[in-house]
Amino acid sequence: MISLRLTVCKRQANVNSRHGKPLSAGGKALYLVPMMFWIISGLITLGVMAVLVSALRKRGDPSLTAAASDMAVYRDQLEEVDRDLARGALGAEDAEAARIEVSRRLLAADKRDNDDDQAAPGAFWPAAALIFALGVGGTVSLYVSYGAPGYPDQPMTARLSALEAARETRPDQTTAEAEAAPLLPKPAQPEQDYLDLVQRLRETVAEHPNDTRGLAFLHQHEAQLGNFAAARIAQETLVAAKGNDATIDDRQRLLDTMVFAAGGYVSPEAETTISTILSENPSFAPARYYQGLLYTQLGRPDLAFPIWRQLLEQSPPNAPWVPVIHAEIEQVAALAGVRYQAPEIRGPSAEDVAAAEDMTDEDRQAMIEGMVEGLAARLADEGGPPQDWARLISALGVLGQSDRANAIADEAETRFAGVAEALALIRQAREGLPE
Repeated sequence: MISLRLTVCKRQANVNSRHGKPLSAGGKALYLVPMMFWIISGLITLGVMAVLVSALRKRGDPSLTAAASDMAVYRDQLEEVDRDLARGALGAEDAEAARIEVSRRLLAADKRDNDDDQAAPGAFWPAAALIFALGVGGTVSLYVSYGAPGYPDQPMTARLSALEAARETRPDQTTAEAEAAPLLPKPAQPEQDYLDLVQRLRETVAEHPNDTRGLAFLHQHEAQLGNFAAARIAQETLVAAKGNDATIDDRQRLLDTMVFAAGGYVSPEAETTISTILSENPSFAPARYYQGLLYTQLGRPDLAFPIWRQLLEQSPPNAPWVPVIHAEIEQVAALAGVRYQAPEIRGPSAEDVAAAEDMTDEDRQAMIEGMVEGLAARLADEGGPPQDWARLISALGVLGQSDRANAIADEAETRFAGVAEALALIRQAREGLPE
């Protein structure tokens, strides 16, 4: 099966560009919306400007100016000279000299205070004009740069209608394949003998279009040659030839090929395949991953987030969609208005993966069972988050140990009694166990 495509196609959420036409015409009411926006924005801006200008114009308490403070000090010094003279601490000549020096400083401070008062009115208007220019001009510039002048308000119903319209008019599978073809990986040039064999296979399948085995081989070899659109057509033909006998794996293989051939884009035809798979098995994880991807591309993170969250928290760490979801889900959650921190992925190390490549099926199964036992032992000794308990329950179900999985689910529900979110994860994992 072709691996899951990591590239996410650019979203088709916005039908209209920043400078496009309004979503609908509402007569005079349509034009009152931007008018009211500018009136309210203008009043807010003028209010802020008034506060700033008022603060600039207000001179405050004159006694708190620097010159007034100096004058108060000098007056205290004159009184101190008189007290020193009365106590005999200063002679008459020294007292007179001190009065003259302090009086000179007092007059100088009074002159500075008068000069400041005369200069203030002249400096007020240029400063007020500067504040007004920066405030109003800056506000308008920011709105023109980052806002959408002339664009009406969009209530939620209008936004959802626009997204639905974009969903109905997005590119089909063939168009997406043509656009993605130059960006897809190119395999090494094969030997001519191999190319001749594939060509003969094509001719044979053309003569026997309902030969499902030949179609399966053609799908495989077209994909190996990098002819992903041709591989998609072969698998599509195979599913149609099998009819009601087509398995869920046949349809999932088709879905993988469709999304890969389209460069990670979930087309309307791929959406139909997703719906078919989920109608047969609503909890089929690979199709649910693509369903979440579809919603992100349609601008509906609110629908994508719960799907991807459930997959991330309940799937085994080595599931191919787990690292993709783990890398994207926090951003999807933020767009959906949800604060969410992705749980740590606990899985095999790079050394474990490398070692598993050279193992027999029996040894590989033994390694998987050992990892599951290690997780079970850690949870029994140290405990862990509900996500780990849900993964253990699901993994035991895959290994055919449903009775043990149910017993561990009972233990987990006891540990997390009263924690609704944790109990929901445990119950969902239990519901996914085979009968």
